[in-house]
Amino acid sequence: MNRKSNTSIQMFADYEGDISNLFNMHSDEEIPFLTTRNMVLFPGMLTPILIGRKPSMELINDMKKNPDAVFAVFSQRDSSVDDPKPEDLCEYGVFAKLVRTIAMPGGNDNITAIIQGLGRCRRADITTTKPYFMGHAQLEPEQLPADGDSVFATALADLRSNVKDYIRNNEDIPDEMLFNFTNISNDMLLVNYACTMLPFSVADKEGMLKAASMTDRVIVTLKALSRERQFLQLKQNIRSKTREDIDEQQREYFLQQQIKNIKEELGSGEGSPDRKQLAKDAKKKKWGKEVAKVFDKELDKLDILNPQSPDYSVQLTYLQTMVSLPWNEYTKDNLDLKKAQRVLDRDHYGMEKVKERILEYMAVLKLRGDLKSPIVCLYGPPGVGKTSLGKSIATALKRKYVRMSLGGLHDESEIRGHRRTYIGAMPGRIIKNMQKVGSANPVFILDEIDKVTQNTVNGDPSSALLEVLDPEQNNAFHDNYIDVDFDLSKVLFIATANDLNTIPKPLLDRMEIIEVSGYITEEKIEIAKRHLIPNKLRDTGLDGLDVKPQFTKQAIERIIEQYTRESGVRQLEKQIDKVLRKLALKKALYDELPYTKITPAQLDDLLGKPPFYRDIYQGNDYAGVVTGLAWTSVGGEILFIETSLSKGKAGKLTLTGNLGDVMKESAVIALEYVKAHIDVLGVDYRVFDHWNIHIHVPEGATPKDGPSAGITIATSIASALTQRKVRKNTAMTGEITLRGKVLPVGGIKEKILAAKRAGITDIVMCRDNRKDIEEIPEMYIKGVEFHYVENVQDVWAFALTDEKVTAPVEFTIDDTTAEQDKDTTATINTL
Repeated sequence: MNRKSNTSIQMFADYEGDISNLFNMHSDEEIPFLTTRNMVLFPGMLTPILIGRKPSMELINDMKKNPDAVFAVFSQRDSSVDDPKPEDLCEYGVFAKLVRTIAMPGGNDNITAIIQGLGRCRRADITTTKPYFMGHAQLEPEQLPADGDSVFATALADLRSNVKDYIRNNEDIPDEMLFNFTNISNDMLLVNYACTMLPFSVADKEGMLKAASMTDRVIVTLKALSRERQFLQLKQNIRSKTREDIDEQQREYFLQQQIKNIKEELGSGEGSPDRKQLAKDAKKKKWGKEVAKVFDKELDKLDILNPQSPDYSVQLTYLQTMVSLPWNEYTKDNLDLKKAQRVLDRDHYGMEKVKERILEYMAVLKLRGDLKSPIVCLYGPPGVGKTSLGKSIATALKRKYVRMSLGGLHDESEIRGHRRTYIGAMPGRIIKNMQKVGSANPVFILDEIDKVTQNTVNGDPSSALLEVLDPEQNNAFHDNYIDVDFDLSKVLFIATANDLNTIPKPLLDRMEIIEVSGYITEEKIEIAKRHLIPNKLRDTGLDGLDVKPQFTKQAIERIIEQYTRESGVRQLEKQIDKVLRKLALKKALYDELPYTKITPAQLDDLLGKPPFYRDIYQGNDYAGVVTGLAWTSVGGEILFIETSLSKGKAGKLTLTGNLGDVMKESAVIALEYVKAHIDVLGVDYRVFDHWNIHIHVPEGATPKDGPSAGITIATSIASALTQRKVRKNTAMTGEITLRGKVLPVGGIKEKILAAKRAGITDIVMCRDNRKDIEEIPEMYIKGVEFHYVENVQDVWAFALTDEKVTAPVEFTIDDTTAEQDKDTTATINTL
């Protein structure tokens, strides 16, 4: 290493004779080249150089043997190069002599060489590079100014003034340099001293050394000095602006240090176990810079609080909450789609749409590598497995699972948390559950989201959920308690609901709605076989028996049909549990099972008499009785529409059977259509003036509503008026308009299965419902024939037979009344 040592630079004062002779000293022979970095030697300057590199060390050792030997000193352009090549050297340098060497502390590896600069030279060639550079250098004589040169005198005076001013204002330059500069009497040495001493770059100094004329050298130096003075002024301005802030910070720092020292003496403060543990936990967190800044600030507040004060406990709880949250801590997803499919199929039977959506999410996540989690809402009747499906999804993804019940939630702070200004403040339940689960990407079940209380005195919790369930906002969810943003974008939120009508529209719009319909009897039988019975055998301890109780398919079906009335399987599970408990009791009392195979006949003994019965088809012996299909919250049902006529003058319509407004309107529309098309049925229109119509739907205690009984009512009225039989084993469903057009209805799957259970073989429905039939598996529609219609006329053409019922009613019209009607008609025509 060759660089300028810390020893002050001195001018050559011991040389006797004209200074110009010093500048002209040189050598025409092959001489060694000493390379320096970060410094440029000028003629006449006595300069200490720290010698560290091996070639330079060998050169100095050789020069020590011949003190009168001359060598050349060249600076290297790039100071970072440890082993310079010839092309790395500057073009201009100086001839020099070794004055003396000084051994530095620490051994012989480093010495300081005092070098005397002689004449200015230009590198001619390099003849060898080992053990150090050797070559020829050409003398470049200095062009000294003539006596009385006013330009040089003026420039030199300007240089003196600027250098003195620069040294006085630069705190980094020692005062002794100003003293040396002031006491130099020789103008040429003064200029070279300024070039050597001032903190110019190597490139600037190379430009100064290259100037042959002393006047030009002064001008080049003034330009570089002007730039340095501007930099110095800018630096001083910045310092003056920041000094006041730094002084205040130092004052605060010293006060804080004193407080810490006092607290350490008291056994608290930075040395307290609480603070040490918090600082240790914080180092393990993967939070961002903003969160870290807030945490450090809050941690510092802990130092100025008395551990005995309530505020200390509040602050400590807040900091413990911060470090316990999973900041950017994720579990690794299982993206094996086939394995996930097996897990979902193992845990839940059916629910194909939900499973397909989860597998789609996993497939995109696998292809892309990163994806915002969807916000899914599963809605359907109780007991169909919406909540338990979330746990199965977490198992399939190998994610952690957390559930939050929203039923009856009435306080907005339950979602967003309390502000810490309140006593007893705590984070919201979203952050609490994230803290509990310990992962930033769990499967998060928001159970019963439709039962959140809205617009209370404590705010609107459903509005607070808007931020949680918006994929564009939940990456920066703000909880009032922690008061920093928390990323929820990787959380797989799955909400469950029974009724979408109670969910606010903005909240509903943010979720992907997937319907989870009720199970049909066939699906419930499979669920009972695969899940419910094995689970209850294990719960009752009967699974360890050599001969386990078994349910026949017929027994399971009877439990479903006659002991439960639900869409899900909760009641079915309870009834199975009740059967097995009875058997466990018998086993415990008598050490044997009364039944090992449970059949329908044994259910009366185990469960008592059945509380429910399914309707069955009642035949077509009566006019005006038509079988309809209905959807209920517990599955499909068949219902009977009964129409009878009785004599009366008003010809009024009576509706009974606990009907809703929509169903009443359907009956009125059906009657008006029949009146408008009475000629098609071959019935005298005056029958409506002398006969009352009564429409009844049995099971009057059960409310009924909806438009799907429209064609059933129209067919029932037509059958009653014509006394014609309805086609045997036929049921129908469909809405009608006033002009007789048949419209599609919903719940087709449930209705078909209800029809099959009742022994129906032919179903009449709207042509537009064909697409619903095509989506139903073949096993569910086998044995049923579908007849698609477009209007009521098509329905009558298929459903009404030409055969009349036994003992048909004759709708007679009194002759006197008929004659009065004719006279009235004639009068109207005359008018």
